[in-house]
Amino acid sequence: MIGMTPLSSIAMSAYTDLVRLLKDDAVSGVQGKPTLKQRGDKAYWYAARRVGSDMHFTYIGEDSDETRRRIERVEELHATARQRQQARARLVRLLRAEGMTPTDRATGSMLSAMADAGVFRLGGTIVGTNAFRLYEGELGMRLPLGGMANTGDLDIAQFAKLSVALEDRVDPGLAETFSALKFAPLPGLDPGRTWRWAQGGSGQLVEFLTPAFGAETIRDLPALGVSAQALNYLNFLIAEPVHAAAIYRSGILVQVPRPERYAIHKLIIADRRRDGAGSLKASKDREQAAFLIAAMAEDRPDDLAGAYATAMGVGPRWREHIGNSLRRMHETRRILDGL
Repeated sequence: MIGMTPLSSIAMSAYTDLVRLLKDDAVSGVQGKPTLKQRGDKAYWYAARRVGSDMHFTYIGEDSDETRRRIERVEELHATARQRQQARARLVRLLRAEGMTPTDRATGSMLSAMADAGVFRLGGTIVGTNAFRLYEGELGMRLPLGGMANTGDLDIAQFAKLSVALEDRVDPGLAETFSALKFAPLPGLDPGRTWRWAQGGSGQLVEFLTPAFGAETIRDLPALGVSAQALNYLNFLIAEPVHAAAIYRSGILVQVPRPERYAIHKLIIADRRRDGAGSLKASKDREQAAFLIAAMAEDRPDDLAGAYATAMGVGPRWREHIGNSLRRMHETRRILDGL
């Protein structure tokens, strides 16, 4: 197992402050009167404002005590936006000095553009290795450099039902956003339904995904204005995501899966790889899972045990995939058996 280096208490405090300030900005930047809407068994906050003769509703977030507290302070947050910008820039400088891994320029520019358009505000969740690279602040642990943290792709997932229910959309549209970044749509099997973009020259990919519950087809995500590849097991990964700060410029607020769910999901995916469980991608899946499981067994064993029990309780196919991966991972199996 690769040695683990904890972040300093200074870095952890600065990261927590950065996420808090970015969340404040997310509320203060939305114009309009806060309005609560009930949808099924959940409630969501919107900012309502009149545009001509129509009312426009901009999604703020799911109802929670934390969201309510920010909404109550919205006037104060509007007035202190400039001070927060300066504070965030100072915190990012501090985090870089403390050795936290910054987001590279190419990825940072993409995340910044998508955040400005509202992708993460509307429930978009970064999955794959770019999510893994953002776990340093969440876990208080420096990530290992090298193969398991390397990627050129950015994968964004969203629940299709949420995308419909929100009744809000990214602005500007993602086709316009990607065009400005020199990304072109890649043709798919379904004409007129684009779920992948590639950047000319770099070959960097952006892909959109959504949970499947059976057939892995192409589905639409109205809130993001794109289509997405539906994948089984993804619902487990992106349930109850958490906010993270990308260390780029003065910080970017994004959304990532809970690290314990990411780790267990990687055990499943490693065994499902079409190119085989012995492939380089499957090996990378297992490396990431092993690192996160070892880290969380020390500091957050209850979270890890809960995610493991949930996945094992879904059904025999889930247990089979997890078991097949763990047969190659003796230390990781020992850790999970001891939870």
